[in-house]
Amino acid sequence: MPDLLTIEQLSAGYGEAVVLSGVSLSLLEGEALALLGRNGMGKTTLINSIVGVTRYFAGTIALDGADITKLRPDQRAHLGIGWVPQERNIFKSLSVEENLTAVARPGRWTMDRVYELFPRLNERRRNLGNQLSGGEQQMLAVGRALVLNPRVMLLDEPLEGLAPIIVEELLAGLRRIIRDEGMSAILVEQNAKKILSVTDRAVILERGTVVHAADSATLAADRAALETHLGVTDHGPRRSGRARQ
Repeated sequence: MPDLLTIEQLSAGYGEAVVLSGVSLSLLEGEALALLGRNGMGKTTLINSIVGVTRYFAGTIALDGADITKLRPDQRAHLGIGWVPQERNIFKSLSVEENLTAVARPGRWTMDRVYELFPRLNERRRNLGNQLSGGEQQMLAVGRALVLNPRVMLLDEPLEGLAPIIVEELLAGLRRIIRDEGMSAILVEQNAKKILSVTDRAVILERGTVVHAADSATLAADRAALETHLGVTDHGPRRSGRARQ
């Protein structure tokens, strides 16, 4: 099966700061990749670089064999890069339904299918974005990315700061999107063990470079790697005071 997304020796950052240095990875059609690492190690910068909102220094990014390295973010979105950022970026002054219809493009993911995936959104379809809970806003952000009918979805910490019951609802939705629907995806997440359960492969970043790669199931069972690279113990992740990048 050919690679859908290929990143070769990518160096990128912000201003004069180089955050990523020589990052290479690939994503197959229909595959889901967990992008892991402690805070400040470059995970969000890598997602932002695929979207096209960082400063490029070197390397290439290709989507389905076409070089998109120098394209604008809107051009990348048009070619099939779907993005769910940490900030969610929903239209808070529009209703749930208006948020979905404003960006929808033809394809199998429609507003009705998003409502089927996340029944909470159907119940609140007339509510404005700023009237939703944090978890409902995250569901809406995922739904907005889906109705664009992208080739690959990039999700930056989709479970962050959410109540456990909402986390489970979102995970169920992500499993369906990835496992049942075959959506290609890259997911950044602090809770490694939860996200490894819905992905095929995982890579770990440290200081802007890839330091570990494995099948998700293999990494989930590798206590030494989880503790060494992520600070994850049987009692959960260790606290880190480093800022996100």
